[in-house]
Amino acid sequence: MPEPLRRFSRLILDSARDLAPIVLVVAFFQIVVLQQPLPNLERVAIGVVFVLVGLTLFIQGLELGLFPIGETMAHELARKGSLFWLLAFAFFLGFGTTAAEPALTAVAAEAARIAADGGVVADTEEARAAYALALRMTVALSVGAALVLGVMRILKGWPIHYLIMSGYVIVVTLTLFAPKNIVGIAYDSGGVTTSTITVPLVTALGVGLANVIKGRNPMLDGFGLIAFASLTPMIFVMIFGMAWAAAS
Repeated sequence: MPEPLRRFSRLILDSARDLAPIVLVVAFFQIVVLQQPLPNLERVAIGVVFVLVGLTLFIQGLELGLFPIGETMAHELARKGSLFWLLAFAFFLGFGTTAAEPALTAVAAEAARIAADGGVVADTEEARAAYALALRMTVALSVGAALVLGVMRILKGWPIHYLIMSGYVIVVTLTLFAPKNIVGIAYDSGGVTTSTITVPLVTALGVGLANVIKGRNPMLDGFGLIAFASLTPMIFVMIFGMAWAAAS
C-alpha cells in the first residue's frame, strides 16, 4: 500500500475511534432503551461515513494550515515589535472567526425567533434578522476584546487566575441585573464561540506568541485565550440585553 494511502487509513481509523462512543451511545438508547430500530438506517450509515471522512479532513486541515499560519503570524508580528499591529491582529482574528462561526449563527437565529415569540422584538423577518445580527456582532466584538486582553496577559505576564476570577465576578453581578430573557442566551454564547473555526486559530496565536516572547513558557502562558473567549461573551451579551431593553 502506498505511504499516503497508509497514512490516510491510519487517520480514518483514529477518527473512527473518536467517533465510536457517540455512535454506540445513540445505538444503545435507540435499540435497548427505546427498543426501536434505527430509522432510515441506510441514510444514517451514509451520514456517519461523511462525518468520518469530514472529521479526518478537518483535523488534517488544522494541522497543515490553520495551526501553522496562526503561529507564523504571531511570530512575525511579535518580531516586528509593533504592539498596535499585534493587538489589531488579535482583535480582528477574534472578531472575524467568531462572526463566521456557524454555531453562533444558528444560536443567534434561534434566539431571535424566541425573542420574537416572547414579544422582545417585533415578529417580522426584518426585526428578527436585525436582532440576530446585533447579537452576533456583540459576541464577535467580545471575542475580539478577549483576545486583546489575552495577548496583553501574555506580553505582561499577568496571572490568568486573577483575570478569570474577576471576570466571573462581573458575570455573576450582571446576572442579577440583566433581563431574565437574555441570561441564558448570554451563557450559551460563551460556549458557541469556542467551536470549529475559532479554537484552532486562537490556540495557535497564544502558543506562537508565547514561543517568541522572551521569558514566556508556551505551556504556562500560551494557553488561556479560549477561556477569555468563553468568558467575555457572557458579559457583553448581558450588557447588550440591558441596552436593548432600555432602548425598547
